[in-house]
Amino acid sequence: MSLVSSARFKVTKLLKKFTTKDGLVGDYDYLYLFTPKIPFFSKDKIQPFFPLDAEMPVFLGFLLGLQHALAMLAGVVSPPLLISSAANLDTETTQFLVSCSLITSGILSAIQITRFRIYGTPYSIGTGLLCVVGTSFTTISIVSKAFPIMYKDGTCPVSEDGTKLPCKDGYGMVLGTTCCCALLEIAGSFLPPKLLQKVFPPIVTGPVVLLIGVSLIQSGFNDLVGGSGCVGEVCPSATAPIPLTWGSAQFIGLGFLVWMVIVICEKWGAPIMKSMAVICGLLVGCIVAAACGYFDRSGIDIAPAATFLWVHTFRLRVYGPIVLPLLALFIVLMMEAIGDITATSDVSRLPVEGPEYESRIQGGILADGLSGILSPLFGCTPMSTFAQNNGVISITKCASRTVGYWCCFFLIIMGIFSKFAAAIVSIPKAVLGGMTTFLFTSVACSGLAIISGLEFTRRDRFVLTASLMWGFGATLVGDWFDTFFGYKGENHSLTGLLNAVILVMETGFAVTGFIAVFLNLLIPQEADEDDSEELVSVRSTRSRLVDGTEVTPKDEFIGEEEKAKESA
Repeated sequence: MSLVSSARFKVTKLLKKFTTKDGLVGDYDYLYLFTPKIPFFSKDKIQPFFPLDAEMPVFLGFLLGLQHALAMLAGVVSPPLLISSAANLDTETTQFLVSCSLITSGILSAIQITRFRIYGTPYSIGTGLLCVVGTSFTTISIVSKAFPIMYKDGTCPVSEDGTKLPCKDGYGMVLGTTCCCALLEIAGSFLPPKLLQKVFPPIVTGPVVLLIGVSLIQSGFNDLVGGSGCVGEVCPSATAPIPLTWGSAQFIGLGFLVWMVIVICEKWGAPIMKSMAVICGLLVGCIVAAACGYFDRSGIDIAPAATFLWVHTFRLRVYGPIVLPLLALFIVLMMEAIGDITATSDVSRLPVEGPEYESRIQGGILADGLSGILSPLFGCTPMSTFAQNNGVISITKCASRTVGYWCCFFLIIMGIFSKFAAAIVSIPKAVLGGMTTFLFTSVACSGLAIISGLEFTRRDRFVLTASLMWGFGATLVGDWFDTFFGYKGENHSLTGLLNAVILVMETGFAVTGFIAVFLNLLIPQEADEDDSEELVSVRSTRSRLVDGTEVTPKDEFIGEEEKAKESA
């Protein structure tokens, strides 16, 4: 086919898509997406499955793309809000960071979805799946520990009366250090996935993800009962529309309302509501808070109509004390990417083993590492592969990349119109805390899910106990290592090194990750006294998928044992 004929064919196909009923709406049962699950009246509906490169009606792609964007919205905007609070940034800068996160998420998700081949090599950038990218929660744990050190060592400014002033330079240091540390994940993307899984198996990654969630729950729950930035005896300040004391029944009631709506959506909500139950809870909480007068419109009024990347810039520098924690962070992100890409491949009905799967893993991790460099250059903290949209794929049975591109479009549009970001920033802390606490608890549950896949031999229990001991201790007693070093000299290099050690020891997931890697390689797997040799041998093999169902080696062994008994 000539170039002219090919172009004519594409134009004809495009016109048909936008001028015919089949091209615009198709024969999809749209009512199914919006029908609540009413007891005794709801019927199960078998929807068609749209594979990776399926042709989608325009309206269906538009609708499902919006659903994906709303499902990941809460996860994208929460980290910049909490990080801005830790750095005491002003309202205008916070609004920009929310917009920046949305725009960057849309751009980097498009790279992950498209998948680019590196010329002349077997490597690629991106997964080629409906795999989205969002702001990493893991950074919050590091930043919440790093900024107090920055204010203490003079990196961040403090007024004469001890008030912590906005620390844009400190935020720039976080971005600059992130750019450098992301090179670790880029290097890791060229290693065989089997080697990565051997060094960082579930017994290492599970406790790390669990502790990330546990450490974040504290900040979310603090917001739920009033917020951490209370001025004097009232929250958020005496000039707020309705100033109340921290822990007031009104604050707790708003947070509880958000949680209750999430539960109701999960129980009786329509499929489209279930996949974005967190946003539904946030929306209802905002409506009630607005009706009761909790909203402050001043931030929305002063926000510009539109914004884009680099409207605000930050001086990029390297801050030594956070290098080690950020290196640990990118190891965690690398392992999370493997798990998220595997889950996306599974719900997309694609192989989860073999050359194609390993190629997608390599491309996904490389894109994840590049996101760790590009997102700070755009002005926001590192982006990583998200798992939120896997539930949307499962419910809608749509894994088409067309939907992914629609999702990227909506994320970028929401970021450009900065009034949207301003509205998010103005949400009362109690409402926001109800949403973020739920999200952070889901992170902890993901860690539990990883741990639950272990066989829990005596050795596994010992490694978990020995590594979690220090992680839980550092999370519950956050300043336990502050006075370990007594050095107070003028050697800034030594001070930076000691601060780095303190930051690692007081960051629960980092200290647990280092200890778990060491103990997992040091202590061999041994049989319990009542274990047979056959059971021990299969326990060392990873679980696999059989007919779409995850089957552990232990299950296979027990099944074969029962078959032998029946034969006898």
